[in-house]
Amino acid sequence: MNSVFCERLKELRQERGLGQIGLAKELDVGKSVVSLWELGKCEPTLSKLVAMARFFGVSIDYLAGLED
Repeated sequence: MNSVFCERLKELRQERGLGQIGLAKELDVGKSVVSLWELGKCEPTLSKLVAMARFFGVSIDYLAGLED
């Protein structure tokens, strides 16, 4: 993923008033996984991207930085 994804994930999470632990619980992953996504150190699976998009009410293209 690119840096736009990292920034958007963190922005969307903070807009919801969630910490990394809260988002991790929503997506059924560990807190460290959310941290790694936000730092660009690892990429989410397609199923987790779909879950994020549904949770935040945005498209995968938006998350990936392919649309504004």
